[in-house]
Amino acid sequence: MNRSMTLWFRRGLPLLAMLLLGGCSSLSYYSQLAQGQLALLRAREPVTRVVNDPQRDPTLRARLHTAQQARDFASQHLHLPDNQSYRLYADIHRPYVVWNVFATGEFSLEPVTHCFPIAGCVAYRGYYDQNAARGEAALQKLEGKDVYVSGVEAYSTLGWFDDPIMSSMMTWGDERLATLIFHELAHQRVYVKDDSEFNESYATFVEEEGTRQWRAARGLPPETASSETRRRDQLTQLVLDTRERLKRLYAEPLSPVVMRQRKVAEFERLRARYRDLRDGQWGGDKRFDAWVYAPMNNARLLPIGLYDQWTPAFAALFRQVHGDWSAFFTAVEQLGELPADRRKAALERLMKPAG
Repeated sequence: MNRSMTLWFRRGLPLLAMLLLGGCSSLSYYSQLAQGQLALLRAREPVTRVVNDPQRDPTLRARLHTAQQARDFASQHLHLPDNQSYRLYADIHRPYVVWNVFATGEFSLEPVTHCFPIAGCVAYRGYYDQNAARGEAALQKLEGKDVYVSGVEAYSTLGWFDDPIMSSMMTWGDERLATLIFHELAHQRVYVKDDSEFNESYATFVEEEGTRQWRAARGLPPETASSETRRRDQLTQLVLDTRERLKRLYAEPLSPVVMRQRKVAEFERLRARYRDLRDGQWGGDKRFDAWVYAPMNNARLLPIGLYDQWTPAFAALFRQVHGDWSAFFTAVEQLGELPADRRKAALERLMKPAG
């Protein structure tokens, strides 16, 4: 996946979370999780050791120094957990820490979920080895599933381990690295089992508001949306529109043959609308071509743009408590304790404009 698409998927990044503490139906799957997490733990070293070592790469030392300033800001000003997470560094010698395998039915947008005692149910299985992920994807395809494999540069263990800054994150800019720290520490502060939309929308708000305050603290002006951000948002909307049309299609009483034809037509419609944007408003910018023109299926659409749907609700909640982080986190915890239907209703009320 190229850098532009990696940035696109960041907000939809799912958590690997604490699969190690849960039961698993496959001994080999459990084994690779244990071995992968153990290897990551062994690779950690204090960031201060790297920063203070003149023999280490100067660029790496400078990046980590800035990251530690953001890490301190997270605890001191955003009231996020004050622990060793992101005060450690791990060189993992690969571009991604895990590869997640997403799967759906051929005529469904509902993910195949996997449930664990602490993380709850998640819409993927994570593998530390790319070949293992491809093998799992092949098995799912044999069962007639739509499958997608996505590399992930970072994940959270929800505070059960001290999560490190990883070498896979070093291609990011300084501010993006700071937003990751804010986002993942937010998950450590509040996490609601079996509600990915709630968890990711909440953490996305903390990331965005935290970044705004981080910039202000350094005397930087508010960030304006870049052309890449606007284009990414437009493409995300095209994907969400396609999901809605597919959802309606799959509810129709059609034969499998006709359904497949209509499904292919919807993906071609997505590509046609993308070309109109690319060659019109975007002036021929082809940075998203690789993703759009790759083989398309239901599972490929799963991670896109769905995990920040409640972000405006959390922004409204933050305004209600007058920007008090402690009061905000208390209110988020109270929302998380509600039954799922009441929680959703509360978020919908927060989404409504005042008055």
